[in-house]
Amino acid sequence: MRRTGVHNFPAIDRVIYGKAASEALNEEAERLNAKRVFLLASRTLNTKTDEIEKIRRTLGDKHVATFDGIAQHTTRKQAAEVAHQAKDARADLIVAVGGGSAVDLAKIVIMAMEHDIRDEAGFDPFPMSPGVNYSPFRSPTVRQIAVPSTLNGGEYNAAALVTDERNKLKQIFFHPQMMPVAIILDPSLTLHTPSKLWMGSGTRSMDHGIEALCSPAGTPLADEVVLAGIRILREAMLRTLDYPGDLEARRLAQHGSWLASFGLQARIPMGASHGIGHVLGGTFGVPHYYCTPVIMPSLLRYNKPFTEDAQKRLATVLGAPGIEAADAFAEFTNKLGLPGRLADVGIGEHKFDQISKIAINHRFVQANPRPFKSEADIVDLLRAAA
Repeated sequence: MRRTGVHNFPAIDRVIYGKAASEALNEEAERLNAKRVFLLASRTLNTKTDEIEKIRRTLGDKHVATFDGIAQHTTRKQAAEVAHQAKDARADLIVAVGGGSAVDLAKIVIMAMEHDIRDEAGFDPFPMSPGVNYSPFRSPTVRQIAVPSTLNGGEYNAAALVTDERNKLKQIFFHPQMMPVAIILDPSLTLHTPSKLWMGSGTRSMDHGIEALCSPAGTPLADEVVLAGIRILREAMLRTLDYPGDLEARRLAQHGSWLASFGLQARIPMGASHGIGHVLGGTFGVPHYYCTPVIMPSLLRYNKPFTEDAQKRLATVLGAPGIEAADAFAEFTNKLGLPGRLADVGIGEHKFDQISKIAINHRFVQANPRPFKSEADIVDLLRAAA
């Protein structure tokens, strides 16, 4: 039982649900007195649906530009380029409509705008290395709103994952006001999300909850909220697997993601699933929504001696009380049709040494509930997940 600790509350005004995204966004723009709204939109939503056009029509002359060429893994270079476009447009509000990459891009774009960063080297004076517990950024003048189309949950977080392409290294940048000023949940937007992305992103949101639950820095409030979120997510994801057009199930899944990501809102450090996942994505190009199903079962087994009580509670909300949480999670992701081993996502043993050399210095790997004493311990974990 945790007897001491601190619970942080996020710099977010509100989460809006039960309204169409276009209507809710226009109301938020008016509330914030925003006159020049710059959209960062999923290309699929922008070119193959009318969802972004609905938003533009409702915003009317408040809309100044739309950018839809978002890279799967947010990069420093693209952040600087988009920030330059947004400044040229004199944007006073950035809105991300899409998945985790759109949301991360919006977060780092507002910081690049604030500091007039014009290229990838412009981020060098803002180190966010292991052990840095404060933000080197100024508070942004321009804020952002997130309208998620996946279940990732990264929108409930005041940090962004950004890849430095010069050395293929995914980095974390943080400021409390990188948290969206508002989040808008519209399940109808998610009808266009590919099934594998929907399911995989849901496991990523579960990952946020599991790592908060297992963290020594967790709080009683976060524990209860993330457990509820994981339970709701599991039930809703299985419903959308069988009935993809079920808007009520999609609404519940969004609410589950919101709750499961509560540890992010409270700034509870994530663990090695996130840290290793960042290396798999930033250095080896594995989609983030596949990282959790291939790493989490083996990590739960590794962490069990330090997190046994948490894992018992986890197994219960995964619908499998009495069995190992690692097995319950693996069975669930297998039902969803997601990859279950590193080999399934193109990561063979010849890459393990390089992964471990990068991961051992990652702040989340260092925050894992069961410490890794050396790179060899990480290699052993990767072999268990192979």
